[in-house]
Amino acid sequence: MDRRSFLKTSATGTAALAAASLLPGCASSCKDTKAASDVAINISFQEGTAPGATLAEKLDFMESLGVNGFELNGRGLAGRVKEISEALSGRSIKVSAICAGFEGFILAEDPQVKQLFDTTMREIIVAAGQLGSTGVIMVPAFNGQLPCKPHTMDTRNYLCEELHALGEFAKENGTTVILEPLNRAEAFYMRLVADAAAIARDADSEGVKAMGDFWHMKEETSDFGALMSAGKKYLQHVHIASRGTRQMPGENGELDNYVEGFRALKMIGYDKYVSFECGMAGEDRATIVTNAVNLIRQQWEEA
Repeated sequence: MDRRSFLKTSATGTAALAAASLLPGCASSCKDTKAASDVAINISFQEGTAPGATLAEKLDFMESLGVNGFELNGRGLAGRVKEISEALSGRSIKVSAICAGFEGFILAEDPQVKQLFDTTMREIIVAAGQLGSTGVIMVPAFNGQLPCKPHTMDTRNYLCEELHALGEFAKENGTTVILEPLNRAEAFYMRLVADAAAIARDADSEGVKAMGDFWHMKEETSDFGALMSAGKKYLQHVHIASRGTRQMPGENGELDNYVEGFRALKMIGYDKYVSFECGMAGEDRATIVTNAVNLIRQQWEEA
């Protein structure tokens, strides 16, 4: 058989195989898409998002908007467990993720800095478990954290080993460790959601997960592809902000389109939180935050 005949025959065979696999795949996709319409969005606020002079006032405002997640900073969290538990008692709001708050970093070359990370991170994990949090967010290393282990395969293997131990500890405490990929301006290491999910997989612990952040996802070629790459198994949290200046969703106009990413979340049956991590350009916080929540819900329906 000459090359032209071979290619022609191969093309025909490939087309037949594709056609044979397309129908069940299409049926499955249609079925998944139909089911996706039933997936509800769980919106979460960080502590500084809602207006209010006191924690109670902030939580009242959140409940008035149907916001059911509360993302806390991890710094000093162990000393706030009772305060937060009492504040949320009888409310529809639950603690979502804990945003960092530890000292040191996991890829530190300096043993003392690494030990500081180990100690403070575990303290936060224990408190997170007591509060029923979905997990503690961490970044392996920011650009300014030096001296840092080099970006090599040995470092990746080391990171996976360290995360395995940390993930098992988190699992024992009823929570997880959540890896957050950042844009290249903030971190050289782990910039894509798929990278974070792959590291979580290779850490080989149910206590290690990944997240996506619509601000940092400007590194991605596709919001949909990025979030699908983690899937329901690894995607544990999502951050959201305006896509031009990291303000409230909607403050950057047409740039603030999350439909593609929301479609992925609905297709995988994502049941964790989409949490506001952003500043605000305007002065009327109550109105701007309300408009942002309305925009998110509208685009969720469009997805």
